[in-house]
Amino acid sequence: MNTSNAIHDLLGFDPSTELNAFRDALRQLFDEGWDNPRDVPVAVMASAIVPVDVLDTGAQLVIRANMPGVKTDHLAITLKGDTLIIKGEVTPMSEEENANYLRHERRATVYTRSLTLPLSVDADRAEAHLRYGVLTLILPKSENILPKTIKVTSGEANPSGGTSSHV
Repeated sequence: MNTSNAIHDLLGFDPSTELNAFRDALRQLFDEGWDNPRDVPVAVMASAIVPVDVLDTGAQLVIRANMPGVKTDHLAITLKGDTLIIKGEVTPMSEEENANYLRHERRATVYTRSLTLPLSVDADRAEAHLRYGVLTLILPKSENILPKTIKVTSGEANPSGGTSSHV
């Protein structure tokens, strides 16, 4: 048994992806520096955490994720097996040349979140919309997991595939 998959199944997310995002955030922080040591947790956590809501509406899963400041062309959504990976990047703003920054906290940020979907979805029919910093994913459930209605007829079952109407 693969230990990574067992942890993934137990926790409902891939810890290595989350740790990689955290590592990347720390690397970015040390590369760019910070104004004040108390700013470190805020900068690191903003880069590593993406809060999500997952809703089951019957025929589809709806996932909403906060992605503040991310533009659609800096957003990547990947479905690998039953793992959904959302990655967004906020690019740095241009520096003001004729001003001295008294505080400079807004930096380029990378948001990453992976989560295990509770059921199989049809990725080919998926939709993604970004509005006001909230990403909404609409993931239709796979046809093979949707409930099916079986018609009931009168008569005896015939193992050869038909029904018998002997009364």
